[in-house]
Amino acid sequence: MKVLLGKDRSYRFIPRAWTRLGSKAVGWLIPVELAVLVPLLVLFGISQPDLYRSDMWQIGFDNKLNSNPNMVLYAYANYRPLPNVPLIWTATLTNFNVAISIISLFFLLAKLITFIMKMYYPVVAIFVNVVLIALYSVSVYGQVGPDYADPRYPAPAAWYFRQGCGLAQKYGKYQPCQIAQASLAITLLMLVVYLVNLGFAIYATWPNQENDLAEERDEKLTTSEPKERSMSIWEMHSMKSPVSPNAMPFTPRTQAFHTLDRQLPLRQQTQTHA
Repeated sequence: MKVLLGKDRSYRFIPRAWTRLGSKAVGWLIPVELAVLVPLLVLFGISQPDLYRSDMWQIGFDNKLNSNPNMVLYAYANYRPLPNVPLIWTATLTNFNVAISIISLFFLLAKLITFIMKMYYPVVAIFVNVVLIALYSVSVYGQVGPDYADPRYPAPAAWYFRQGCGLAQKYGKYQPCQIAQASLAITLLMLVVYLVNLGFAIYATWPNQENDLAEERDEKLTTSEPKERSMSIWEMHSMKSPVSPNAMPFTPRTQAFHTLDRQLPLRQQTQTHA
């Protein structure tokens, strides 16, 4: 397959046209991204500051499934170095999830505006999606919750992902446990959406015949717009009716003199022609 690189035989990232399939895919993925982002905003919002984090930590320790929530207090009491608290049990993860959901909403609004204005170039899409994928990968890692702080009870993942929320029923924390599970599920779904967006953006920047033909098509449309605009202006000028050479010029000062003379402009022109 012959690879086209434009008229000047040079590859350019900006501007770089989307393929037909890529443009339609990005347009359809915007409402999908919004549909996933709204429940994610709700779940991360109600989880702040501590809807289930401390309770799940304590329930897991009571059943010897993760580390002790009082490890920091024991370290202070025994004058020992502070232990490394697993990310899943920290307030940092909760605040981080809220922050990235708000950032995602900002990027979604910006993408919608730039996509409508045809300024959402594939190279910009690559940068945005790579950043969001990195943020959501950290969120997924934190929510899965590897906990090796206590060597007696190592946990490769949070207990409510390994055993379900049945253990939380007798503690009256079944619904918060389900919220924790739903948060991870929707975060993974959002990560998949960004991965699909990244795939279409990478394909659009890849030098191949379909992409280069799309770029040349957009260039032709861009260059033809000024010509069409000049033709329309010329046609508007040509449609104007010719002005009679015998007609008197009409200015505000002329109107004032005609008013003082108690003569209307049309009547004055009639008398002049007569």
